[in-house]
Amino acid sequence: MKRLHKYDFRRFLHVRNAYAGSISPSGKQVAFLYDVTGVPQVWITSIDGQWPDQVTYFEERVSGVKFSPDGSRLVFIMDAGGNERHGIHGVLLDGYIHDPIQADPNVIHLWGDWSPDGRRIAYTSNKRDPRFFDVYIKSLDGGDPIMVLQDDGTNSVPAWSPDARHLIVSRSETNLDNNIYLLDLESGDRKLLSQHEGEALFVSPHFIGPDKLIVASNKDREFVGVAEIDLNDGNFRYLIETDWDVDSLAVSKDGSKIVYALNEDGYSRLYIWQDGHIRALESIPSGVLAQELELSDDGSTLILSMYSPSLNLNVWAVDVSSDRCWQVTYAGRAGIPDDVFAEPRLIRYRSFDGLEIPAFLYLPPDKEPPLPVVVHVHGGPESQARPIFNASIQYLVHHGFAVLAPNVRGSTGYGKSYTHLDDVYLRMNSVADLKAAADWLVESGIAQEDKIAIMGGSYGGFMVLSAITTYPDVWAAAVDIVGIANFVTFLENTGPWRRKLREAEYGSLENDREFLESISPINHVDKISCPLLVVHGANDPRVPVGEAEQIVDSLRARGMEVEYIRFEDEGHGVVKLPNRIYYTEQVVRFLDKHLGS
Repeated sequence: MKRLHKYDFRRFLHVRNAYAGSISPSGKQVAFLYDVTGVPQVWITSIDGQWPDQVTYFEERVSGVKFSPDGSRLVFIMDAGGNERHGIHGVLLDGYIHDPIQADPNVIHLWGDWSPDGRRIAYTSNKRDPRFFDVYIKSLDGGDPIMVLQDDGTNSVPAWSPDARHLIVSRSETNLDNNIYLLDLESGDRKLLSQHEGEALFVSPHFIGPDKLIVASNKDREFVGVAEIDLNDGNFRYLIETDWDVDSLAVSKDGSKIVYALNEDGYSRLYIWQDGHIRALESIPSGVLAQELELSDDGSTLILSMYSPSLNLNVWAVDVSSDRCWQVTYAGRAGIPDDVFAEPRLIRYRSFDGLEIPAFLYLPPDKEPPLPVVVHVHGGPESQARPIFNASIQYLVHHGFAVLAPNVRGSTGYGKSYTHLDDVYLRMNSVADLKAAADWLVESGIAQEDKIAIMGGSYGGFMVLSAITTYPDVWAAAVDIVGIANFVTFLENTGPWRRKLREAEYGSLENDREFLESISPINHVDKISCPLLVVHGANDPRVPVGEAEQIVDSLRARGMEVEYIRFEDEGHGVVKLPNRIYYTEQVVRFLDKHLGS
């Protein structure tokens, strides 16, 4: 049995992350986000990974960064206290002078793209109506923004044409279905480019000259491939078709190279398509991509962010011709040796109806089963548990718990059909998958039957609350992080633009209210028998804090055991380092109390 030195949980939380790399037009510099100060800020370094320089100095998190086409400035987005009312900011690299390009504390601004000459930006905003996102263009030379498209929908602007005459506008119909349009900036006309029946995604559009578009799409397919759209006649044809989802791609400006990542059972595998031939890029360590791939202007260098259970998040570069890779950033690992971090085992278990459920199992190397186990449920539900570096999971395993991260039905990454197995009236089948996970843990000898806890955030928080109300005898303890307690009040109070998108997955208040009430955990609190810890941010725009307070108040009124942590300066999750330290300390204390380790 392996013996390890034991590290304090604070050491794990001080493992840093560097990500969201953007390469300069010259290919010589990389801008990225780095959380060494406690919240992510913008930093810059050379492509060969020399000592970086901090560019922004805010107390709030920065959420993205992008070089201008001429390399003279960066654009970044930032909110306040996790409220997700993002503003678009710029910084001139000569002196790091801050320029709040478009910021309003009452409005959400979604970054789009630079104009080819770098003098204008395109973005979307819900300024006109909080339910909808219109398209705007703003000159960096001054003046008010110009609305170029008014539309009662959820729009984004992923690309500006090389001749500056058009924008690609993406309109979300659901989280898994969208349309893309070619917007003529002179006439205002929109041309539909994504004619399809049923559900389909059209994402990551890249112009190839003025007449062609490369997109990732699953039109008429189970999985996302790479397709070409002729902008003149609308002809759509696949260039790359696989049995796994393409979840990121980058395209050289001349269209001769397409670099893409496949999500193969949770792991990211890189490939390059060139002149109709495909070869693997194998120099990058095994792991998961954490951003869109980005190619340098000359198509020679690929920038990406990746991590794995034993590798913290960093920016890497790849010479696509030679398949030589190197690390650009070196985010600190708090002095913890590599062999302390646990690598999971990919397992599959069968649920109540015979469906095979994939899951990642983390085991402490210095303890023998049976063990206390934490079932860790991802959010979404249109999401996926993947083998990434997660400081909380790593510490729980280091502390002596086993952790199982299942991809219950409804998860992404396994095709359209699998993703829809939990829609609306099928919702509780995914909760039954959690019961099956607990059964498998016991039957396989991994878990002690009376020492299985469950935790999850966002939709994963709903799954936690639903699991302990539906199968109360299974769980020894539960942790609900920014979770949904009541589908009716959640849909009534979530960000107004989100409601339509969420109803497509959960069901609508108009048509499905009775069912939504029947599965809402708040209406079954009397069945909860295990201790519960609830964590929420006061500024959460996705799952309002009232969801937490409903469940807490109801349990306390019944004299039942519940602990509650409310962060006044957080939103949909816990981001700031002091809060993360306190939150993790309380979670570990809670689990120790009710499971032991």
